[in-house]
Amino acid sequence: MNTRDVVNRYYELANRGEWDAWTDLFAEDQVMEEQLAGRVEGRETLRSMMAGFPDMYAEFHNVPQHIVVDGEQAAVVSRITARTHGGDTITAKVANYFQIVDGRIRYMANFHDTAPFAVLSGA
Repeated sequence: MNTRDVVNRYYELANRGEWDAWTDLFAEDQVMEEQLAGRVEGRETLRSMMAGFPDMYAEFHNVPQHIVVDGEQAAVVSRITARTHGGDTITAKVANYFQIVDGRIRYMANFHDTAPFAVLSGA
């Protein structure tokens, strides 16, 4: 898959809640700078983390609004809408940066307002 295909698949799988297949998009030695979870190193660490994701959200959607691809790099502005199992709603604009090597996400960073996610910690 080329860079755009990987990015499109990233959002497609996330929006379907297919977290195991989503994790397979990442390189074994991936590094993710996740604004809420911090630095996540290694695909299997990410897989373990994502196994608990359905326990946090009853519904989750991350819809791209704008995608820019330049070779092995991509930047995406998207909008997250989610609902927790307790009925709290979350809406946030997000910017993601991807570095994709050999058809796998090698590095990713995301940036968003953390305030909407305070409902997850009860703050």
